Amino acid sequence: MGVVTKRSSMTFFSSPEDHYSHRVRIVLAEKGVTVDIVDVDGNNKPEDLASLNPYNEVPTLVDRELTLYQSTVIMEYLDERFPHPPLLPVYPVARAQSRLLIHRVERDWCGHVDAILAGEEKEASLNKRRKELREAIIATAPIFSELPYFMSEEFTLVDCVVAPILWRLPALGIELPAKQVKPLLDYAERLFDRDAFQASLTDAERELRNPL
Repeated sequence: MGVVTKRSSMTFFSSPEDHYSHRVRIVLAEKGVTVDIVDVDGNNKPEDLASLNPYNEVPTLVDRELTLYQSTVIMEYLDERFPHPPLLPVYPVARAQSRLLIHRVERDWCGHVDAILAGEEKEASLNKRRKELREAIIATAPIFSELPYFMSEEFTLVDCVVAPILWRLPALGIELPAKQVKPLLDYAERLFDRDAFQASLTDAERELRNPL
């Protein structure tokens, strides 16, 4: 897949390791948007971030006079601002279904991901989260026997949300049963092989190279 560069005057405040920032970087790469990416150290945030985002957090996107935060808001804005290639379906019902899938991934997966990566809970609690997340991911495997992407024939924003999580499975301490979830592992490889996914990776994320 060729990445076509489009003129833009955007600045994206991003963490080199945060999966919410990563999903936005995937969208930017898929769209071929020229953007200034500011890597934010959580312990030494740039002063202007607090003035731009009332929560002083990443991801934060600045497009001329517009400032956006919250990753799904940013992703949908980018999909509308740069309509090619489209990353949400054209029809309202299908678009709503994609949004619902993103909500379910965030509700069922992301809380576990965030807690495990933060590592602030007791080990028993973290292991329980690993088990629940592993089971939730395994449960999706049959989907990919029928469709190449997450409930879709085409690559969408849902895949942009899922890909950073699958990439981080080793860092999360989660190993999937290869034979049981082969369609899912094939799906992960399709995601990881995309030019835009490779372009989205930071050096820190490349060190997490998933052995799927």
